[in-house]
Amino acid sequence: MSEYFSLSDCDVIGFDLDHTFCRYHLKETSRLIYESFTRYLVEHKGYDKDLLNLTPATWDFCFKGLVVDLEDGNLVKLAEDGTVLRATHGTNDLSTEEIIKHYGPKREWKHFNSLNTSFTRSAKYYFYDNYFDLPGALLCGRVVDMLHKRGNEVNSDFWKDMVAAIDHNYNTSAFKEDAGTYFPSVKRDPGQYLQPCSESVKTWLRSMKNAGKVLLLITSSHSDYCRLICDHILGKDFEELFDVIITNALKPGFFSLVPQQRPFRTLVNDVEESEGLPSLDKPGWYSQGNWPHLHELLKTMTGKPEPKVVYFGDSMRSDMFPASSFGKWETVMIVEEMEGEGVPKSDAAKSNEAQVEPLEKKGKFEDQGMKTPSAASRQWGSYFVDVYRSGGGEEERQKLTWCCHCIHKYSTMAIPSVEHIADLPLDYKFPRFSPDKPCTTGYYPRPPDSLLKMCQSLS
Repeated sequence: MSEYFSLSDCDVIGFDLDHTFCRYHLKETSRLIYESFTRYLVEHKGYDKDLLNLTPATWDFCFKGLVVDLEDGNLVKLAEDGTVLRATHGTNDLSTEEIIKHYGPKREWKHFNSLNTSFTRSAKYYFYDNYFDLPGALLCGRVVDMLHKRGNEVNSDFWKDMVAAIDHNYNTSAFKEDAGTYFPSVKRDPGQYLQPCSESVKTWLRSMKNAGKVLLLITSSHSDYCRLICDHILGKDFEELFDVIITNALKPGFFSLVPQQRPFRTLVNDVEESEGLPSLDKPGWYSQGNWPHLHELLKTMTGKPEPKVVYFGDSMRSDMFPASSFGKWETVMIVEEMEGEGVPKSDAAKSNEAQVEPLEKKGKFEDQGMKTPSAASRQWGSYFVDVYRSGGGEEERQKLTWCCHCIHKYSTMAIPSVEHIADLPLDYKFPRFSPDKPCTTGYYPRPPDSLLKMCQSLS
């Protein structure tokens, strides 16, 4: 395999939508999602109203890549080998001694093998790897704190209520029925939550189509929400930019299940036809579906027995791992955390923000220090690297986080946003991640600060 990756070598270029093609205003969206989940717990499950009250400083806890251990109410940050780098009980830090007491002298998290090999969901833990459910990590921590305050036992019962809150706000009929808090708010004021794509991104898409590339949009969002987003960020003619649009794709199952389990369905007025399709015969807009049937269509569309596909996404569990493992696709991971560690925002994004957000509109949280969820956290540290402290006064050493290790293992390359590469020529050669290369190789336009520092200290 070449040590470089180029879009010009690909026949098919696919994108996830949320937090990939569509960037959100993370602070506003996170507050809305937290409120959506919490309001449900308070109004439908009798939880304390106090859960709705947050200070800007509370948001430091909101950090991607945490795993909540549903059996004991701990949240853990894992190293690449599955050892516990940091942990809290509820929102309260566990000391090195408490971590060793809980996880043993080697600090091993017992469910690591099942999470690390297949990313499957479990009744024993939940992995927070995307911004849509991330505010739930903060809510979990605060619910555990609340249960302690009440003198209740902490077990996985509270998680059933959390799942119900997620479903109430995000289920496929919620948009149409104006159920929950999330969709009605985004419908009322999309501009408060969604960042429009720059002209350079739209030009980039058209240039790929003009170069004969097949363009895909594959999202687990339902068709009605997808349409609202794309209208807002790309314009009313967004359908012309893509050859195939697949909504309610239910990733990662889209990649891992056989066609009989998850056939494609056509849509009429955003309602799925009850009868699944036996195969995919032509480009268009579809719902659900599976990778093997899409692969057959792409062979026909490209005229190639093995078309080369690249897929851009932001979720390890839903995008990177299944697309690379089952689809054998190239994958580009969108890692907004890079911007939180010294990688400058793209020029397009800066000018976009200046147009969209006049200064007087900057929210009150802005001045009072709410951390954006993509920034490094005082409580949790860096998304990429952390210090491992073994007990007994041994020296500290730096380790890659498990999330960072997965980026290197399942992605071809990582970028903070599609805006960062939209102005480059299609034949631009990006260095790809490789086990033989330094761990800083594969990030564009440059690696995050913590990885650079780690590499410098090792050399």
